[in-house]
Amino acid sequence: MPNEDINMSAQALAEAAAASMLSRDNATAAMGIALAEVRPGYARMTMTVRADMLNGHQTCHGGFIFALADSAFAFACNSYNLNTVGAGCTIDYLAPGREGDVLTAEGVEQALAGKSGVYDVRVSNQEGRAIALFRGKSIRIAGEVIQEQH
Repeated sequence: MPNEDINMSAQALAEAAAASMLSRDNATAAMGIALAEVRPGYARMTMTVRADMLNGHQTCHGGFIFALADSAFAFACNSYNLNTVGAGCTIDYLAPGREGDVLTAEGVEQALAGKSGVYDVRVSNQEGRAIALFRGKSIRIAGEVIQEQH
């Protein structure tokens, strides 16, 4: 039987890379963002809109919505255990998030060629209403997500 540490399935690798990233991601933790699902080229994350996330209109500040989408983008594009960062992104805000809303960001790989990728992230509320659409362009850099223990 092959050694599973060496011959890890793509799904197991995505989960291990996500766990490794999550253990070091203080920003995501501070915002209450949780990883709901990860698989190769895909991540789904959730965040409950808190009172301290509201802007002057008493809706969720766009920066928090962006951060949620950006986290889903990061976990999706690092799911192959190859260090990958954002090279650029855009977001379109479609509807407000309200206090108590549970926002879900679903990041889906659209293209991956060489070191570059394109990922779309849809942010929706608990009723399925689209809150924002985010597109991220990724670039692979040196190294792997899972850091070796020394």
